[in-house]
Amino acid sequence: MIFYPVVFALLVTMALAIVRAVKGPSLYDRVLAVNMFGTKTVLFLAVASYLMGRPDFLDLALAYALINSIGVMAVLQFFQSREFRRRYEHRHEAE
Repeated sequence: MIFYPVVFALLVTMALAIVRAVKGPSLYDRVLAVNMFGTKTVLFLAVASYLMGRPDFLDLALAYALINSIGVMAVLQFFQSREFRRRYEHRHEAE
């Protein structure tokens, strides 16, 4: 079947995303890698639902996509507010 190379390519890119998430030079590289891993997971679920003839897996893929996007935005917001607080405290310590 033609979809097996697609599954293999998805698994390889998911493994590369995990490597980038672990070794990433900055926080934003790591968050981007986790977001990419989530996107590839959604694609993997969609391909698996087609291969197994289970269209109900597409609902899981959509739910996972929503959770992934909301989770990444929450993590970025957390680190942005933490950085803002750190700069604010540093500025007032200098005065």
